[in-house]
Amino acid sequence: MPSRVVVAGASMGGLRAAEQLRAAGWTGAITVIGQEPVMPYNRPPLSKEVLAGKEPFESLAFRPRASVADVEWILGATVTAADLGRRAVGLADGTELAFDGLVIATGVRSRRLRCPGPARGRHTVRTMADARMLRAELARPGARVVVVGAGFIGCEIAATAVALGAAEVTVADPEPLPLLRPLGELLARELLRRHEDRGVRFALGTAVTAFDGEDRVTGMAAFDGEDRVTGVTLGDGRRLAADVVVEAVGSVPNTEWLDGNGLDLADGVVTDELLRAGGLPHVVAVGDVARFPNARYDGVPRRVEHWSMPADTAKRAAKTLAAHLAGAEPDPEPFAPLPTFWSDQHDFRLQSFGAPALGLDDARVLEGEPGGDLVVGYHRSDRLVGVVALGGPAAAAAAARHRSALLKQPALTA
Repeated sequence: MPSRVVVAGASMGGLRAAEQLRAAGWTGAITVIGQEPVMPYNRPPLSKEVLAGKEPFESLAFRPRASVADVEWILGATVTAADLGRRAVGLADGTELAFDGLVIATGVRSRRLRCPGPARGRHTVRTMADARMLRAELARPGARVVVVGAGFIGCEIAATAVALGAAEVTVADPEPLPLLRPLGELLARELLRRHEDRGVRFALGTAVTAFDGEDRVTGMAAFDGEDRVTGVTLGDGRRLAADVVVEAVGSVPNTEWLDGNGLDLADGVVTDELLRAGGLPHVVAVGDVARFPNARYDGVPRRVEHWSMPADTAKRAAKTLAAHLAGAEPDPEPFAPLPTFWSDQHDFRLQSFGAPALGLDDARVLEGEPGGDLVVGYHRSDRLVGVVALGGPAAAAAAARHRSALLKQPALTA
């Protein structure tokens, strides 16, 4: 039987894994399985340019490299089970695929709130289909929008809704400030001010306890499967009226199909520094689902849902897997990627390099001042571990200068 690598997941991580396997010298068959019925595409614009109608959905598709022209794509299919010892995966339609090597790239799905109330009119933004449905709702004149969750996606959607002319946009979150956990109080307060100045309202420090709704025919309050959400009830008793509700409350790693294989699946798939899952040389994990140690900081495995991570992890994982399949030793160089992300909100951008969350207790203004372009540095034991810029192009350029300093730092673990 010809040798085959199965890539479970056809998002950016799956595509990059296939490309990097070819770059690493793997010449055997590659089969990529994806739950969505479309080829891999870029997700960050879903909550920004595409949702706002500034870019067409067709612009999201990645252009695969010529090296993967012979890759088999099985799209619109769900991987439901795996037997890593027997080296086989099972699909929802009963198909079973044998493999010599497996790349786990199933990513994450949107977390949903477990609150009573109707489901119609409630949205998430993770897939192209999600964005299409929400776009249609936000295009209605005078929409009242409630965004549950004041993280990056929630703030981006709030900004987009304002730009589209929504009558009211309110962001609700149990935290006292938006983006407090990833960025700290200094930037969180500045973000709150900037959003409020542009018309976004906030209901902070209290959780959503129920979704309100009424029967679309009678107009009476009810909660059966045909009801539509008309607002949310908060823990402090307030009710926020809404025509559209967006849940932006985090993500859940897609790992259920790996149950029963002895892997640590508490938060994604735990790997070693070579991206091997459970110490198995023929199984690697990439992208949002991988929880790996970064030698740049320490030996603690963490999941990193940043745009740069699928490519970085795919390159390392592909080298690891290709070496094993060729009967060679994997590259021992410490894996020390520099996480990178950006977030466009209203007329300003957040640009981040490194791991700000590891230095929240020692955040210092490096350049600028609140109210204008601002660059904040995050330190751990007096070592710069992250930089975030808030503002326009000048702030982003300043952050890029500090990125060079971050890249020059030696790894802490080997």
